Amino acid sequence: MERFICIHGHFYQPPRENPWLEEIEIQDSSYPYHDWNGRITSECYAPSSASRLLDGEGRITDIVSNYEKISFDFGPTLLSWMQAHSPAIYKAVLDADSYSAERHSGHGNALAQAYNHLIMPLANSRDKRTQILWGIGDFEYRYKRAPEGMWLPETAVDMETLDILAKEGIKFTILASHQASRVRKIGTGKWKDVSGGQIDPSRAYLCPLPSGRRLSVFFYDGPVSRAVAFENLLGRGEDFANRLLRGFSDQRQWPQIVNIATDGETYGHHHKFGDMALAAALHHIENNGLTSLTNYGEYLEKNPPTHEVQILDNTSWSCAHGIERWKNNCGCNTGGNPGWTQEWRAPSATHSTGLETSFPPFVKSGLESI
Repeated sequence: MERFICIHGHFYQPPRENPWLEEIEIQDSSYPYHDWNGRITSECYAPSSASRLLDGEGRITDIVSNYEKISFDFGPTLLSWMQAHSPAIYKAVLDADSYSAERHSGHGNALAQAYNHLIMPLANSRDKRTQILWGIGDFEYRYKRAPEGMWLPETAVDMETLDILAKEGIKFTILASHQASRVRKIGTGKWKDVSGGQIDPSRAYLCPLPSGRRLSVFFYDGPVSRAVAFENLLGRGEDFANRLLRGFSDQRQWPQIVNIATDGETYGHHHKFGDMALAAALHHIENNGLTSLTNYGEYLEKNPPTHEVQILDNTSWSCAHGIERWKNNCGCNTGGNPGWTQEWRAPSATHSTGLETSFPPFVKSGLESI
């Protein structure tokens, strides 16, 4: 049976512009750079567009684009900044998607993203649709093609969001393994409980939706993804490659996909030279013919789901309590001053974000009707 590897990077930065000036002011904490967008671009986005491969003596043997080899999504707010302030890297990202489509049967590596990195289950129905439509519109404006998949911010999900994705033509999304509830083979009546991260992440699953629509879901390999982000797996490219390859099993009798998902900033910003470890791992796999690199769209076309899945509503990849970290003081946070809490947080589902009143440029051509 065939074996495939797909590495996904979620690249995102929030808008940092002063709303009165529409420019980013000097951010002292990003020194020696003007602001954090500039610093992270230098440490991560730029290196992955021209990553160095080294020989055993530390000499450069090649310079490669990681974006041409991995699945990725870039947040619209980040791409908007990059287009204006780092046009060469912006062009490299778009070119990588075009090149990857030539490599992967017409399927580009880039995925769309919900427009404002909104926690989708906390939004009302209109705002969910706005986020998805604007994400699609921004993607088409930049990549000159329709997106096949969409990344949900923090992989926060509910059934209504998946239904809107399917309605608007999105074919698949990516979730964490603990967001799955039950699976069964399509056409059979017996469900198997896979809660607690027990789902097999080596295939695509079909998710039946309340409207009768269907959407495919990939569940990324949690242990390997965590090792990349938090366990120094990027210390050596060959070790990274071997860990990915250990995700395959001879017991599986179907075309397997080992897929992982991490913040794209892991490769260079969070882990210095992480882009080089990524490049080295991909080179090691390809150069030694160990398996095939693919992206989600290509794998899905060649290997349609044979199983269906039910998801757990109101869950995410970064909160053990579901989506509570964006609603209340659940204990999941990114730190702060002593005594700092999130007790000030409150549900946002009862009011609109007002997005429909401030259309970005691509909306002018026809999305106003939403």
